[in-house]
Amino acid sequence: MPVLQRIVKPKTHKGKRAIVNREPKLIEDLKDTLCIKGSTASQYVNNAMRDLYDLKKPSAALLQKKNIILPFEDITPIENFSRKHNAPLFMFVSNNKKRPHNLIMGRTYEHTLLDMIEFGVENYVSLKEFKTDKISTGLKPMLVFNGELFDTNHEYGRIRNLFVDMFHREVVDNVRLQGLEHVLSFTAFENKIYLRSYKVSMKKSGTKTPRVELVEIGPRMDLVVRRTKLASDDLFKQATRKPKELKVKKKKNISTDNLGSTHGRIHLGVQNINSIQTRKMKGLKKTMAERKEERKRKLPQNNDTDNSKKAKNN
Repeated sequence: MPVLQRIVKPKTHKGKRAIVNREPKLIEDLKDTLCIKGSTASQYVNNAMRDLYDLKKPSAALLQKKNIILPFEDITPIENFSRKHNAPLFMFVSNNKKRPHNLIMGRTYEHTLLDMIEFGVENYVSLKEFKTDKISTGLKPMLVFNGELFDTNHEYGRIRNLFVDMFHREVVDNVRLQGLEHVLSFTAFENKIYLRSYKVSMKKSGTKTPRVELVEIGPRMDLVVRRTKLASDDLFKQATRKPKELKVKKKKNISTDNLGSTHGRIHLGVQNINSIQTRKMKGLKKTMAERKEERKRKLPQNNDTDNSKKAKNN
């Protein structure tokens, strides 16, 4: 017999709001990220996750307690954390002799695992070691992906999609030039992904377009790809499917060029140009001289017709 689940109704306004916030929406809210510490996590990889948490704030939560979790053996505890905190993204750190300084990034779909990537952190330099001006919290970063692997390798293509999902923020219609202050660069080369973080510095150039310089602000780390657990193509397609209400309906006979101009095409039937009245303005009307010339042209035709009629009668 199927087991019936007990439906618990909220008793407070706060509980009702929490349930409403978790309901499906046409436009999703900003995705939160859970930062989870493993029971054997080293201080080295803890600091690396802490710096990534600082880049993600305020859409991130750092759990202070250590948890005995092995994500590739049993993902259930992380799925429970995702359901409890309503956070579809997660980062998990651990450390052991076989896989030192381990960092796992992943995401869930409907609170079940979708994708999960295991990295090894090498050559890590923290944010504090860079003695430069930092960026403000919650700034929208620009993501740059370098390397052919992101385009040619299916696995690295899914990793790129995960990074975009991880560091994506609110969707905006307009961007202010001064707001483009942060750049996150990911370079894939020989089974490694080199993560670098820069601040955009705009200097005077003597023209309207400023001279742009990049200043590294950290963190800096090399991510070695170790293990992956990716969703099937059907599940991934279902998770990324857009609702019908958000799809733009294509209008017939309307097109947009590369410059953003809209062009329309109108279909008309066969028209008799001779019968169309084109002279409507007073300045375009025929003068008296033009009218007299037209009359003179018509008179010989009328005389010829009259002569032919008289010849027939005779």
